Amino acid sequence: MSSLLSDYDFELPEAQIAQAPLPNRDASRLMVVSRATGDWSHQHFTDLADLLREGDLLVLNDARVIPARLLGQKSGTGGRVELLVVRPAATATLTSAALGGAPESLEWVCLGQASKGLKPGQSVSFAGGLSAEVLEALGGGEYRVRFHAVPGASLASLLDAAGRLPLPPYITREPEAADAERYQTVYARASGAVAAPTAGLHFTEDVFAKLAAKGVRRAEVTLDVGPGTFLPVREEVLDKHHMHPERFTVPEATAAAVNATKAEGRRVVAVGTTVVRTLESATDPDTGRLRVGPGETAMFIRPGYAFRQVDVLLTNFHLPRSTLVMLVSALLGRERTLAAYQEAVRAGYRFFSYGDAMLVKE
Repeated sequence: MSSLLSDYDFELPEAQIAQAPLPNRDASRLMVVSRATGDWSHQHFTDLADLLREGDLLVLNDARVIPARLLGQKSGTGGRVELLVVRPAATATLTSAALGGAPESLEWVCLGQASKGLKPGQSVSFAGGLSAEVLEALGGGEYRVRFHAVPGASLASLLDAAGRLPLPPYITREPEAADAERYQTVYARASGAVAAPTAGLHFTEDVFAKLAAKGVRRAEVTLDVGPGTFLPVREEVLDKHHMHPERFTVPEATAAAVNATKAEGRRVVAVGTTVVRTLESATDPDTGRLRVGPGETAMFIRPGYAFRQVDVLLTNFHLPRSTLVMLVSALLGRERTLAAYQEAVRAGYRFFSYGDAMLVKE
């Protein structure tokens, strides 16, 4: 088992980092890799129904990305401030219920940066009548912030008016109007994420229709993807790395579907690493059954992990030295993962959020 960060490095030409989506969601390529042999084949995402089996259960993350990036000015000096709204200070994550909460005084944890830094006591003004006071520096670029808004307005409505879509840092352009739709899955429902569950961006209603005709079933979980998904691993010894916690919810119908699928000896197909972490975190360690309800995960899945729920993984291509590459390696094996990534680079696959996809199966 590889326990060093440098064991998960690979060469990636900058030109293969996708900066924009393809004209059609399902036009992406799909690399299919065997867990048993490490062999691969080059397909297209529209072939997905042919690659899955009747009775497979496709599990998706229905989280919806909110316009959580706020650009403002320090009161008095006019210095530039950027905040990324992450989660309510009193709870573990940003939830749709919290977004509609009392608007006049709301405390949140935000990632912040500003000219000459941010200090407790500073006030910041944003568009649309939204303002904030920095209450506490939490370290690691995080701040506890109290938002103030006009009476009767929820933070959700103010973010819609003043916020911007938080595209990942490796997309080097500003968000465009088209991103508001394309950086969401077609099945996004539960507002609260600050990053998209990008493996789901390839799906269209036509793809879903083909899967249904094949007899592939469908279920949803919610994991509010946080900014930790983009933060680099800074520890060379992986045992020292700590994941940022993220909140999830497993509906009763999904738990029943997963438990029945496993009992029947059929396959659970996780759409994205967020679904993997949700399913594995919500598994009862004694019974092996998926549990219903809300929870929080800081699970760091890497080689040596024994999967309880996930049999097949559909995912995008990830950053070198990232926890996401390590998660894929836990299912496929580090050597086979890096070999597949080397082939993907050679074959000109597009990487990261708006890039192509990989299907890891038996």
